[in-house]
Amino acid sequence: MDTLTVETFVAAPIDRVWSAWTTPADIQQWNAALDSWHTPLAVLDLRAGGRFCYRMEARDGSAGFDYKGRFTQVEPQRRIDSELDDGRKVSVEFLPQTDGTLVRETFEVEDSHTLEQQRTGW
Repeated sequence: MDTLTVETFVAAPIDRVWSAWTTPADIQQWNAALDSWHTPLAVLDLRAGGRFCYRMEARDGSAGFDYKGRFTQVEPQRRIDSELDDGRKVSVEFLPQTDGTLVRETFEVEDSHTLEQQRTGW
């Protein structure tokens, strides 16, 4: 299966970035590909074999879906690997930098959206 990698630099130390990525209340604040979407619910059991579910919805209520799966590997402040319920694999790396943290996410693509839509959405 083809993969895409996206990354972003966060001007914060790795412990703060890790906490924002793994704390349900924080996930609800930042997890949206577009301003017109939001994540009203985030539930996770952060351990290998633990499950997660992030409810993602259009703010106007016109659409929504559950982004869910299970964690396959968790290395605190380094890496989170998971498998989505549709079988696709996702890997997130947290790379400390001099003035912040680089977050690199590699995921197996799906067929419903263009590669550019997926790159933008992730």
